[in-house]
Amino acid sequence: MTGETPPTGHVPASGIDASVPHAARMWNYWLGGKDYYDVDRVAGDQFSQTFPDIVHIARLSRHLLARIVRHLVNEAGVRQFLDIGTGLPTVDNTHEVAQRADPSCRVVYVDNDPLVLAHARALLVGTPEGATDYVHADLRDAGAIVSAAARTLDLDRPVALMLMGIVGYVTDEEGAHDLVRGLVDALPSGSYLALWDGVNLVTGEALDQAQDDYNSGGGVPYNLRTPERFAAFFDGMDLVEPGVVSLPLWRPDLDPLAPMEEVDALCGVARKR
Repeated sequence: MTGETPPTGHVPASGIDASVPHAARMWNYWLGGKDYYDVDRVAGDQFSQTFPDIVHIARLSRHLLARIVRHLVNEAGVRQFLDIGTGLPTVDNTHEVAQRADPSCRVVYVDNDPLVLAHARALLVGTPEGATDYVHADLRDAGAIVSAAARTLDLDRPVALMLMGIVGYVTDEEGAHDLVRGLVDALPSGSYLALWDGVNLVTGEALDQAQDDYNSGGGVPYNLRTPERFAAFFDGMDLVEPGVVSLPLWRPDLDPLAPMEEVDALCGVARKR
């Protein structure tokens, strides 16, 4: 798969719809990858023309994931990760960061995109000391996810539940908060929830317009929550400092090239009591 329309007669892998944009492929495009179709490039360019900061947010989200995973391994002592909404493999995936810190870490990825499935089997290979697995399932099917994850993870020991840029695809009316709570409830005390999602903090109409244009284009709609509704995902848990903040402000690395201004996305990490 390249960033070009497949040649005439090409049939995408089973279940892949190359006629409508897909978020995982758009993010791959914004991150400089090659695993997207023309429809994703066009939608990605349209979104970024209306809201240019989306490319910056995409890159910030990768740095954030690495900081969170390093903290959970090195400071919180976590050795197991359940990463739901994996997206297409790119630089510093969860298992790579975790197993650099401790090769014994065990990671289960979950996604419902057939293209992610095809790449995960080939690319998400962990260390001999640890384990890496992939589950093809939808975020909404929590029971199936937990059951499949138990083949690789010891659910009697703490697990870090990673929901990075994914819960916006489930509305409050669909029970997003109950869904996340159900996943957390299936994990033992001492587990962690790490979550980020888009929130219209600073941009206003440009982000709303870009999101509305994408949502009307045939892809799975993404919903921007208020900061209060985002923070509610951590109710009943103990937030890790600095709490709920914009992506670049969560335990930032000392990087003079990385501006510390807020962006239109919030994150948080919390421990289950």
